[in-house]
Amino acid sequence: MPMDESVRKAVLGAVPSLRAFAISLCGNVDRADDLVQETMLRALANIDSFQPGTNMSAWLFTILRNHFRSEYRKRRREVEDGEGHYADTLKSQPEQHGHVEFREFREALTQLPADQREALILVGASGFSYEEAAHICECAVGTIKSRVNRARTRLAEILSIDNAGEFGPDEQTRAVLAGGGE
Repeated sequence: MPMDESVRKAVLGAVPSLRAFAISLCGNVDRADDLVQETMLRALANIDSFQPGTNMSAWLFTILRNHFRSEYRKRRREVEDGEGHYADTLKSQPEQHGHVEFREFREALTQLPADQREALILVGASGFSYEEAAHICECAVGTIKSRVNRARTRLAEILSIDNAGEFGPDEQTRAVLAGGGE
């Protein structure tokens, strides 16, 4: 049976966000791409179970998250470069300050408990409402709000940030972005 064009567009439109979420979960672009591909295959195979009028992105994120968790449980006992020595040889050190800050942020993000990181990424980076994130994570809205708050607080501690203005562009760049650098 051919797929409705609006459903097709909704599925394809979610791919970049799914990929970003998968990368944040896996920490590995190749594994993330495999996870997104498997999510797409599962979604298309089960498209009849999608309820029209509901949030397609939330449905796809739920599939991706559930598949990731299943894979994680299977791989939990495998050791893949636990010390990161091999992975460090594959990276080139960033030369620009923004790259360094982004790397520090990503490293700080990995120090968060998985449930807090997941909630923060769904709400903060993927644009889901607390209600949608709660549905994806199969928990209460208050739980998501608490996880996001604890994640933000912990990130600020890890990065030694007193306020959001301390992390990001320097003062001159902020002035230009605010329109004061004409």
